[in-house]
Amino acid sequence: MYQRRIGILTSGGDCPGLNAVLRGVTKAAEKLNWQVIGFRDGFEGLLPPCQYTILDRASTAGIMQLGGTILGTTNKGHFVAKVGSGEKTTVPKEVIESARATLAELGVEGLIVVGGDGSLTTALQLYEQGFSVIGVPKTIDNDLEATAMTFGFYSAVSCVTDALDRLHSTAASHKRAMVLEVMGRHAGWIALHGGISGGADIVLLPEIPFDWEKVADVVRRRDADGYQSTMIVVAEGARPKDGIQHYQATQGAEHHFGGVGEIVAQQIAERTGKETRYCILGHLQRGGTPGPLDRILATRFGVKAVNLIQEEKFGRMVSYQHYEIADVPIADAVHQLRLVDPSNQLVEMARSVDISFGDQ
Repeated sequence: MYQRRIGILTSGGDCPGLNAVLRGVTKAAEKLNWQVIGFRDGFEGLLPPCQYTILDRASTAGIMQLGGTILGTTNKGHFVAKVGSGEKTTVPKEVIESARATLAELGVEGLIVVGGDGSLTTALQLYEQGFSVIGVPKTIDNDLEATAMTFGFYSAVSCVTDALDRLHSTAASHKRAMVLEVMGRHAGWIALHGGISGGADIVLLPEIPFDWEKVADVVRRRDADGYQSTMIVVAEGARPKDGIQHYQATQGAEHHFGGVGEIVAQQIAERTGKETRYCILGHLQRGGTPGPLDRILATRFGVKAVNLIQEEKFGRMVSYQHYEIADVPIADAVHQLRLVDPSNQLVEMARSVDISFGDQ
């Protein structure tokens, strides 16, 4: 007979490491003789007909190395509390009460929400309505201010690095400029880390507006110096000076960024005469096997979430700071994006190895 029953759900975009969190929570809970209920398809699993599954050692065995989430996830539905950067909505009262009835009927005493800024905004609203909620931050963009690291980030960077490694050879063979568009709507951490590790020559970030002619000058200069190929990494949210970010408006959800890679390729070709190609990595960055660092961090997050329930420290979010796992109020975590500072040490280091950000 279990002493306690807790719940967990994964919400928002998927990323490598989610299954490692589920495994970590389950193993830590069973040590305490607790039962874990996994709600399917994010918050939607809390609503009738209440889609859930029991998580135990058998059902979570062998899942740590799998990408995605065995529970499923969604960034749509009845619980959307964030529709754009800084734009919040209120989850309807009838939806909240229906979820409350589900948790009460199942005897769930604590709910772990694994998600990014939007999902944690919903979690905060539930907590403010009396739900016993613990947050676990999840985003490949690594852009939450309240934690120094999020799982999934380094797996995404590995994907970018591998893509650049492959593009180097074809770019050199054809003497081309190659543009690789990567994820990063507001923060350029993936582009910055991936560009450095993949040997890019130009990295364009949302935080550092670029000048078209300065980008073109880098390509011309490399050709003049005998380097007949140029590698450019561009975050999907990057924009030129006095320009705008390229996105497609969507109804009832955050804007879909993307397409800037094609624009960069066209501009380089027109301004330099250089044969240029572009590639959009897109959701390849979200998929696949999580790397070792993400597996470890996700497991630590899962165990910490169970500890917070045991201590009844609800309304808190798991956080990684100074190599230790700590916790912060969810209210302090949401809508506080950690952006790349143009004077960041990593940016300065990149400039020292001749990586251009198109601004000087």
